[in-house]
This record gives sequence, C-alpha cells and structure tokens, in this order.
Amino acid sequence: MLVFWKERLVFLAVPKTGTTAIEDALATRAAAVFRDPPFLKHTPLYRYRRLVEPFLKKAGDVELETLAVIRNPVEWLGSWYRYRHRDYLVGHPNSTRDISFDDFVVEYTKGKPAAFADVGSQARFLSPGGEGKAGIDHLFRYEEQPRMLAFFEERFGSPVVLKRLNISPALELTLEPKTLLRLQNKRGDEFEAWEKAGR
Repeated sequence: MLVFWKERLVFLAVPKTGTTAIEDALATRAAAVFRDPPFLKHTPLYRYRRLVEPFLKKAGDVELETLAVIRNPVEWLGSWYRYRHRDYLVGHPNSTRDISFDDFVVEYTKGKPAAFADVGSQARFLSPGGEGKAGIDHLFRYEEQPRMLAFFEERFGSPVVLKRLNISPALELTLEPKTLLRLQNKRGDEFEAWEKAGR
C-alpha cells in the first residue's frame, strides 16, 4: 500500500496485479510505504476503511481517493499458479508442482480449497466491507495499463514507467471449457468485479 498525501491518493496493492512494479516506480513519491509484511503491503479495501483511513484522517481533514488494479480472473489465477510453481516451493503445501492448471482452478472453486489453491479473492479485496462504505475510487484493469499510466501521469505531473518485476515462470495455462464454466458459476463475483473496472 502506498499513501500519496500531496496527491490525495492511496494505492491498494491487490496481489498478483503488478504491484511490485508499481511500488518500484512510485515508492519514492509516497508519503508512506507499507511494504512488509505482506499483510500490510496487501491491505484490502475493507481493512483500509476500518483501520487505516481513520488514522490518516487524524493527520488532516482531507479525503484521500483509493486506487487499485484488478486482473482478469483466469489470468490472475494463472499468475498465482505459476508463482507457486517455483522450485523453492517444491514439497511445500502451497506448491503447484505436479498439479495441472485445470486442477488448480477446480480446487480454487471449492468452499475451502487446499493450501496450494487458497489464494484469496480480488472481489473480496476490493469490497468496502460494510453498509454505506464507499468502493474503490479508481479501478483499472491490469490488461489496460495505458489507462492507469495516463491517470498517474496526470495526477503526478510526469510520466510513470513500469519495469517488469517479480516475473513467474512461463507455463501452459489451458482450461477445459467445463472448468471455465465452473469458475464463472462458482466465483462469478470475481468476473463481475473485473467487468466493473472496464466501465
């Protein structure tokens, strides 16, 4: 999470949406950087509204807008799958080694998935969590980065260049049609949240 006091903006880092690259490009401009542990770096909107926003308001009676990036649900799961396929996780319960992407996605759709497919939810991350609470002010699709970069350029008054960082290994990511349909039916909120970002 990055807090830009002068620009009245808070960047909420949805996991596996290029947040490391955004942090690398913008951290020096931030008034506050929540980098570690991951619990702080990846503070979801509902936790920000409940805990961080009231704290920031005590520093000055200002309204800070929120910004986040969301990824196509299949691509997002593919990124998690590849990330957990790395050598150093072999033998760990989170490892996806020896598991197909199709099986990974099927497991993800279960009520309580196994550790290797327990990766959270973009939709829940972006949920304001409470009656009357506001949602994300600026939500961009990962797949449409030029829109986000144009927003940053306008807000910061200079171009923002992102480097490719934290890249996971390339793997085959194919889904059976029935698995995609299962994902869409069981986790429709993920697709709905991604669709909203395109409006």
